[in-house]
Amino acid sequence: MQNILEVRDLKKSYRGMRQSAVKNITFSVTKGEMVGVIGPSGAGKSTLLRCINRLVEPSAGHILICGEEITGVPASKVRQLRRRIGMVFQHYNLVGRLTVMQNVMHGRLGYMSTLEGVFGLYSEEDKRRAVKILEQTGLGEFLYHRADKLSGGQKQRVGVVRALMQQPSILLCDEPIASLDPANAQVIMELIKNICKEREIACLVNLHQVDAAARYTDRVIGMNGGEVVYDGPTANLSEQMIEQVYGKPMNQLMIKDIC
Repeated sequence: MQNILEVRDLKKSYRGMRQSAVKNITFSVTKGEMVGVIGPSGAGKSTLLRCINRLVEPSAGHILICGEEITGVPASKVRQLRRRIGMVFQHYNLVGRLTVMQNVMHGRLGYMSTLEGVFGLYSEEDKRRAVKILEQTGLGEFLYHRADKLSGGQKQRVGVVRALMQQPSILLCDEPIASLDPANAQVIMELIKNICKEREIACLVNLHQVDAAARYTDRVIGMNGGEVVYDGPTANLSEQMIEQVYGKPMNQLMIKDIC
């Protein structure tokens, strides 16, 4: 299978920190593969995703998307490389005063000039694609509703559709269900999984719900102290492995340990 994402010897250190936020991270994600990242608070899960998306600059190592090195790429090219990387955020990152359709169309800004973006000069083809995906995700009747009037589950679906409008090679999801109730969490995880399989999009998803990782992902990467301590098929994620990741038995884990 084709590697969409390759991370090699990644390290990120922040000034004033006694140890690196992430260190010695090496793994790959193939086309259509859904990989869950789990670990205790402070394990480096979010830092890892932020490095991949170039929201922060790695201190060392290499990140390749579809075989192209993206570490060290000048700021002038970051906008272009982010076309390949769809991002789904825990707190949605929608513009509340704008409509669902307007928020979704923001996924096309990376393909437009600044002037076109300012005036919302989207192509008819892009508009039709947006409507189609919104209808497929159960949001067809909400096209012209303000985003701040939606429920949490609906907002996250808008966030997923916005990311899909980029036509990404990989989808990065940072705690996409942490703010949702169990019913909506199930809807969002099934949506992400089904879309990534159907469109053969690689997916890396940070989760603090171990049961969600076990249910929806093909593979799990367990992090602790900024390092990978487990990387293997979800089916092989035993209680012993979970204890290795979190430093305590599964039945002793509290919400604060895994968030």
